[in-house]
Amino acid sequence: MSTPAAAFESQVAEARAYLLRFARLQLRNDAWAEDCVSETILAALARPQAFGNRSQLRTWLVGILKHKVQDALRARAREVVRGDGDGDDGDDGDGGEELDRLAFQPDGHFVHAPADWGNPEESLGSAQFLRVLEACVEKLPPAMGRVFLMREWLELSTDEIRNEIGITATNLFVLLHRARLRLRECLELNWLGRH
Repeated sequence: MSTPAAAFESQVAEARAYLLRFARLQLRNDAWAEDCVSETILAALARPQAFGNRSQLRTWLVGILKHKVQDALRARAREVVRGDGDGDDGDDGDGGEELDRLAFQPDGHFVHAPADWGNPEESLGSAQFLRVLEACVEKLPPAMGRVFLMREWLELSTDEIRNEIGITATNLFVLLHRARLRLRECLELNWLGRH
């Protein structure tokens, strides 16, 4: 018979692989990612009463990890690997210019109007939607996925992201723009197409 403490520890341990995927995507360094995830798990196990079942366990753990990743990025700013193709021109060889041409007319309007997203707040609460969104983010090229998650998930300012990665403001905005286009396309195919 397992105790509530043992069950909690087991559930925390089961979330490790998920946490590690996110940390690796952000930090681009396996050792740093392992450190952040270990610190997250230790913090959770040290204070299980802080969980309080007010959210899903994985959501709570991700909240802790978010702070650990931010701390690691700030502490190791000079050591962060820049990744492939982070040139100042925003063209990282990912076909983004072709994607821009397919998505927009020369006057800046969409070639095809976006699909109806229904109620985004309702969808966001759906566990199934979050799994599809996570899969779409994982399909992004590494540099693009990293800046998107830094901006939208870690909520870092554009200046903080630019300083962490060492790219120009123009390149950052191009990467964010392309990431949003790709996510929109992926969600339209894998989420909106089903409903």
